Amino acid sequence: MLTKRPSHERGHFDHGWLKTYHTFSFADYYDPANTQFRSLRVINDDRIAAGRGFGMHPHRDMEIITYILSGEIRHEDSMGNAGTIRAGDVQRMTAGTGIVHSEFNPSESEPVHLLQIWLFPSRQGLKPGYEQRTFHDQDKRNTLCRIASHDGRNDSVTIHQDASVYASVVSDGAVLTHHFIAGRAGFLQVARGKLTVNDLPLSHGDSVALEDEPEIRITAPENGEAEFLFFDLG
Repeated sequence: MLTKRPSHERGHFDHGWLKTYHTFSFADYYDPANTQFRSLRVINDDRIAAGRGFGMHPHRDMEIITYILSGEIRHEDSMGNAGTIRAGDVQRMTAGTGIVHSEFNPSESEPVHLLQIWLFPSRQGLKPGYEQRTFHDQDKRNTLCRIASHDGRNDSVTIHQDASVYASVVSDGAVLTHHFIAGRAGFLQVARGKLTVNDLPLSHGDSVALEDEPEIRITAPENGEAEFLFFDLG
């Protein structure tokens, strides 16, 4: 079964310095039909204006992945990590027993566009942790590039959940296929462009949940390109 969530049905807030869309219920946006999908709790599509950002704020008992689409963001946290995350970078934080961090766009002129993802961890009370990796467009071109997994395979960041996260940049009519092990499910979020999933057309901001499907078949546009994240969930 495929369940499409059109982009325009997402929660949306325009705070001036922050323009954000919520695939699932988040903060002041609540939709009882879209609170999570299996262990996937949050996908926020954020654009943060130059020179703005989030001050120090806490998290706990969540696996947090930040995927930068364009621009860069400055990160600092209570674990002593500090650095810049740029387009193509993937950051993983295990909030565990508790962390405090900030995210700030250091550019004087350019916004940063990112997807922030939260997954429930397999257990609570984990030791907080941090990882950062770079995945270039050539790593993701017309293939499913694993960027996060429970065991860190393929040099992906390690998340404490039975899930794998893939990123891809597709073009020229390429067709990607992923087969599901029985009992697993999938979720795809389009980051930019247009593509087709199992004959279902999707555009920027759209998502689709897949349950009781033997496979997902992703077809790239013949002209132009698209970028997406795909989740294989236990």
